Amino acid sequence: MNLCLTFWGQFILAVAQYLNFSKAAESVSITQPAVSHQIGSLEDELGVKLFVRTSKSVSLTREGIMFISDAEQILKIAGSAKFRLSEKLEDEPVRISIGCHNQAELNVLTPALREMSRLYDDLLPYIDLTPFKSIDNQLKDQKIQLLLSFKSPHKQPFDYVELCRCQFMCLCQKDHPLAKADSLDVDDISGRPIFIERHTCPDEIFALQHRILANGKVDKIIFCGDYESAVAMAEAGLGFMIFPAIEDAYKGPLKAIPIKGVKEISFGVYYLRSQLEKQAKDMLGILKNQFAK
Repeated sequence: MNLCLTFWGQFILAVAQYLNFSKAAESVSITQPAVSHQIGSLEDELGVKLFVRTSKSVSLTREGIMFISDAEQILKIAGSAKFRLSEKLEDEPVRISIGCHNQAELNVLTPALREMSRLYDDLLPYIDLTPFKSIDNQLKDQKIQLLLSFKSPHKQPFDYVELCRCQFMCLCQKDHPLAKADSLDVDDISGRPIFIERHTCPDEIFALQHRILANGKVDKIIFCGDYESAVAMAEAGLGFMIFPAIEDAYKGPLKAIPIKGVKEISFGVYYLRSQLEKQAKDMLGILKNQFAK
């Protein structure tokens, strides 16, 4: 590669933000042909197209959307490294890095971080919120110490501690026809579903979405790239969505209706026991106590 990865990350994010090569070039203070050339070089290097260009518009491809999280991570790592190297050793704060996939998992962290801040006055948490399953690589590469996640049915090279068992819920507005029921069978579910795309949700959620689709009582499916988009669609009254209830992690206006006859899914924390530092062990203990209450 003939260009620093951090520059490539800046170019990708600039074009993704403006969807206009001229405005993107202006934002990073280089010429528009230079941005076009570097994006083209990166696409050649990766072997995929990141943007669809026409004479009138620019849009992200599916591969481009997936690469955005990598570009953001590159800039985060570069910025964090620059900051750490510029600090004096005696001023080094207590760091802990945690990964999660969505807002539901992130909500679990709020009370735990509050408790951690009582233990460490100089606590400096880093949270990597990435919807893609590739966040597992951040744990493997020790970029994060703890990963909040639903347990994968596939064998993982990590240690895992279960925090709770989660029942699947149908989330919909309180005036939705489904909201009249106190619980639902899969065959009872009808209407317009809001499905989360497979690459950003656990296999069990995808499988249940497929079951609901197979019952033939749904139409006009809305596909969302992440949990947050699906919740926004459901709160707007565009349909219903399916997601496991992580205790009371969802605190919005939607009604959560239990789905009967569907196996609960395990939610917990992945980590590497051999690499766990004291602050991460303390955080893990706080999370376990939080769910034990």
